[in-house]
Amino acid sequence: MADWKIQKPLGQCCATGRVIEPGREYFAALVESEEGLQRQDFCAEYWDEHHPAVYCYWKSKLPERDDNRQIFVDDEMLIAFFDRLGTENEPERINFRFVLMLILMRKKKLKYDSSSSADGKELWRLRVTRENRFVEVVNPHLDDEQIEELSGQLGQILQVEL
Repeated sequence: MADWKIQKPLGQCCATGRVIEPGREYFAALVESEEGLQRQDFCAEYWDEHHPAVYCYWKSKLPERDDNRQIFVDDEMLIAFFDRLGTENEPERINFRFVLMLILMRKKKLKYDSSSSADGKELWRLRVTRENRFVEVVNPHLDDEQIEELSGQLGQILQVEL
């Protein structure tokens, strides 16, 4: 299984080099590169003016230096990230989407509906709560250790504890 190495926020806009001051809003994004998905942070001013092409993004606020509060990620961003991963065929991203699905089920944003098989794959059908739509997710049959590892990587990417 691939190990996604996502850097923590550096407190600096990757586009302008400007320091993002504690307490200021910024945009964290996942950007595709030859090495896979990489995290980049953008100051709000740059983001509003240029809105760079990214794989997925979320708005956050850089905590004060002595502020140990948990950073919360918007549920709509998680659903958007989940949907975006639905177009992927790489095994690592299929695994990642499955773990994100489990998190969204725990948050009651997705509800299990049924299972089926197609092309030798087990598919789970889920209803997106508060929306009138269903999604299908490949069950990659991960063991507990793999799920825990991927959950940790997702937490690193989003800078939250899952």
